[in-house]
Amino acid sequence: MHFVDAKGILTGSGGHYGMNIYRGCSHGCIYCDSRSRCYQFTHPFEDIEVKQNAPELLEKALKSKRKKCMIGTGAMSDPYMHCEEKLRLTRKCLEIIKEYGFGAAIQTKSDRILQDIDLLEEINRCAKCVVQMTLTTYDDELCQILEPNVCNTKRRIEVLEKMQERGISTVVWLTPILPFINDTEENITAILNECVRVGVKGIIDFGMGLTLREGDREYYYAALDKHFPGMKERYIKRYGNAYELPSPKAKELMKIFQRICKENGILSSPDECFDFMNELPEKYRQMSIFDL
Repeated sequence: MHFVDAKGILTGSGGHYGMNIYRGCSHGCIYCDSRSRCYQFTHPFEDIEVKQNAPELLEKALKSKRKKCMIGTGAMSDPYMHCEEKLRLTRKCLEIIKEYGFGAAIQTKSDRILQDIDLLEEINRCAKCVVQMTLTTYDDELCQILEPNVCNTKRRIEVLEKMQERGISTVVWLTPILPFINDTEENITAILNECVRVGVKGIIDFGMGLTLREGDREYYYAALDKHFPGMKERYIKRYGNAYELPSPKAKELMKIFQRICKENGILSSPDECFDFMNELPEKYRQMSIFDL
């Protein structure tokens, strides 16, 4: 872990913005796209870069915005990885979001988000809060291989349930689905049934598959060699160096996914989910006297 002073914290424009308080991750997921070389890391991925001035930058940015909107975090680096336990920069940023009347959309795999559930409930009461959880693998032993340094799927489902009890909307990322590994009807159905049970608002999936880029591919293939002997060769034979690796069962799995979502009124297209997460109700978008 090392500390830097960032020049800025928010990206995006218009109706919503995103931020990454940390750079890199300690969760060790074998498929992580953020390891890709296109993101130009100049330090080891596990050596977390901490933007120590993130709260100050965020407060300065939100002070200057005349209309309230949603602020997202977690798209590139999990805001609740291990170092957040001590540093609490995510919490400090959420406190600023609440203070200035903005909404929050948070993406994580970690149950550490529960330490901020009271604050998230306050944000949701004053504006809007959406908690997003990635669920890929219902089997605990497989989850330990694919996502070794973070709580398992069943614990994440408990987190979704606790958010629902507080009236906080939830969205699930059902991705990536790894060809020949977790792309089974049993796995997908088990996760979807739990999503129905805990009342998630939407589920994001991009076609039941995986994407691999330079940097990410090498790390993933090394993990396959370690945990699934012969699987790398199977991938290379079928996909070569392709960026998109759809599951051979993608059509069947998507039919199951769409049917269960439709039957239970769950948003099922990425566009629908993103529209919901980025939308702040009009009454909260209005300027307050403090914005004048």
